[in-house]
Amino acid sequence: MRDVDRRTQVSRRGFLRGAATAAPAGAIAAAGITITREAAWAQGAKNLLPHTMATLVKAARDIFPHDNLADTYYVVAVSGYDAAAAKDDARAMIEGGVARLDADAKDRFGQAYLDLPWEEQRLTVLRANEDTAFFKKLRGDLVVSLYNQKPVWVKFGYEGSSADKGGYIHRGFNDIDWLSDA
Repeated sequence: MRDVDRRTQVSRRGFLRGAATAAPAGAIAAAGITITREAAWAQGAKNLLPHTMATLVKAARDIFPHDNLADTYYVVAVSGYDAAAAKDDARAMIEGGVARLDADAKDRFGQAYLDLPWEEQRLTVLRANEDTAFFKKLRGDLVVSLYNQKPVWVKFGYEGSSADKGGYIHRGFNDIDWLSDA
């Protein structure tokens, strides 16, 4: 019979690598900053807070919900807000709008908008804010920034422009297979 040492073997290099990442992670956790797996991409924002970017993505998904779209499409859709926030008035409106969503969510449900687990709760908060300039701008911009992505077109079955292919006359104009002849 062979004896197998079941203890975990840690090399000096592995120990140092773990210790080098543990100190910054501990400092971030002690400061109260949490980075979720879903919102790790938001750390790259230059003009807006990562919490604001992550909240914008969650709100975008709640305003235009599509189960067949990954969050990456929503991230691309709201990424323009970070560049737009270089102007002070745009930044104030975006940060203020997210702060208002968080305040309303905390008043109603005791948590920030991003932390609300149920879509119905987030929709209640959005409906309470649908008359604000922030919500109107977000909804109006998302119509273009979300649905004008070519990879999204594929998900919905849209082939793109038909003008360069001769138009729709010979490419499905009269293909109505779902309507009966009666």
